[in-house]
Amino acid sequence: MVTFTLNGEQVALQIDPETPLLWALREQLKSTGTKFGCGKGLCGACTVHINGSAMRSCITPVSSINGMAVTTIEGLSESNSNPLQQAWIAENVPQCGYCQSGQIMSAAALLMKNPNPDDEEINRAMSGNLCRCGTYPRIRRAIHRAAKNAASLESAQNVRADSHGKMTP
Repeated sequence: MVTFTLNGEQVALQIDPETPLLWALREQLKSTGTKFGCGKGLCGACTVHINGSAMRSCITPVSSINGMAVTTIEGLSESNSNPLQQAWIAENVPQCGYCQSGQIMSAAALLMKNPNPDDEEINRAMSGNLCRCGTYPRIRRAIHRAAKNAASLESAQNVRADSHGKMTP
């Protein structure tokens, strides 16, 4: 039996412990946003977060995540309100879209560690994610936009009304 938290909900699976997490997600748990690409951990299409770190689910045996927290693209935001998802749409990033869930999950892990990355940091963090359509410049712009929008959102959330109804930080 393997138990872990998937997108905030506890799950328990009776499954071969060597089964790749990708197949447990897609076949057992019907969480199909995570994609199969190369099956060797090289392309990034299967990227999920395990305890907050970007990991390749196609090469991660379910036994290794027992008791951990897994977040898939479905768990990033139920309403597509995550700044990354909004930036992806605004920058018209996807063409075929196949790699995009892995791209977004890698970008989300980057922004959790570094809320304002420069181009070199983005290139380094995203280097393990392949896009056959070559949307890398749009991906980079979307990450910058998400960082800016997340900072703006955080700033707006920190604004409070004073006793005269004026908004103050």
